Amino acid sequence: MKIFVINPGSTSTKLAVYEDDVLVWRESLYHSAEEVAGFRHINEQYDYRRQHVHEALEKAGIPLQFDAVIARGGLLKPIPGGVYLVDERVKQDLWNASMEHASNLAAWIADEIAQQAGCPAYIADPVVTDELREEARISGVPELPRISIFHALNSRAVSRRYAARIGKKYEEMNLVVVHLGGGISVSAHQYGRVVDVNNALNGEGPFSPERAGTVPARQLVDLCFSGKYTHRELCRMLNGRGGLVAHLGTTDVPTIIRGIHAGEIHYKRVLDAMLYTVAKQIGAMHVALHCATDAIILTGGIAYNEYCTDALRGWVESLAPVEIIPGEDEMGALAMNALGALNGELTVQRYCPKQDDEIQGK
Repeated sequence: MKIFVINPGSTSTKLAVYEDDVLVWRESLYHSAEEVAGFRHINEQYDYRRQHVHEALEKAGIPLQFDAVIARGGLLKPIPGGVYLVDERVKQDLWNASMEHASNLAAWIADEIAQQAGCPAYIADPVVTDELREEARISGVPELPRISIFHALNSRAVSRRYAARIGKKYEEMNLVVVHLGGGISVSAHQYGRVVDVNNALNGEGPFSPERAGTVPARQLVDLCFSGKYTHRELCRMLNGRGGLVAHLGTTDVPTIIRGIHAGEIHYKRVLDAMLYTVAKQIGAMHVALHCATDAIILTGGIAYNEYCTDALRGWVESLAPVEIIPGEDEMGALAMNALGALNGELTVQRYCPKQDDEIQGK
């Protein structure tokens, strides 16, 4: 099976071709800040990015002959995880999404290429994957339900990989998956469904290299009305300028670890505090699985750092075996989902988002 993978980011568009699960071609198209700045809205980049994708394929001599095209899922309305066929409703909800991100264009480009190739276009496990159990959805303020936004694609991919390695199915296991990146998500996977997870984007759970995580609520309210900061500045405190960068001026964990080894006490205090919040969230997700966790998986870029993984082992290895699967292979994960859809191992779903009243438990 020949599979074409598309993964747009803010300043890049990653492309790959797989034959079954074997990578045969990969390319990263970089878009300068000056080029991107010329577009007022992400949707205006569609023709620009689409043209670059076609040019890259032509330059590499790759004809539009694929069995499937799969794209990174954008900021759709909440849906269960899995593989989805790209249809007009998917495209329209991405075009009119409430939040802007380059991933919103991926399904549009994939569908256009798939139509020329005469094959299906898919998305899989977007960040808005929502399978929360009802108890997990309700907060103490009715107007503020908990929202599922996390590293769904990589979290599910490493779960399936781990399960296959030990001769089991993902749907047979209880797993806590810890994605350690610029944002940190800790998800409880119960027999193939993510029944609880922190909102890794907008302020909940552990703090991370660039996100604030859960902060004292009353103090945040007071800060909001202090007159010191604008709405935009406060949002940036939660996402982009919070966490390690707020304390230490950097998001680079290896640099911080080198500082610790050089005797920087403040670096150690802050990084250890971040890992402590991660460990506490792992404990919470262990409880969400009725304390019957089969394994705790540490993944993402920070999982390459033994300082961090050793510290987390020290906190949580008494709960369940700790497995380390570092990095984030989004391209391989997307290709794996497309292959599973093509060979019938994964069900191809139709996009049918939950309504707002369902999300709020009304």
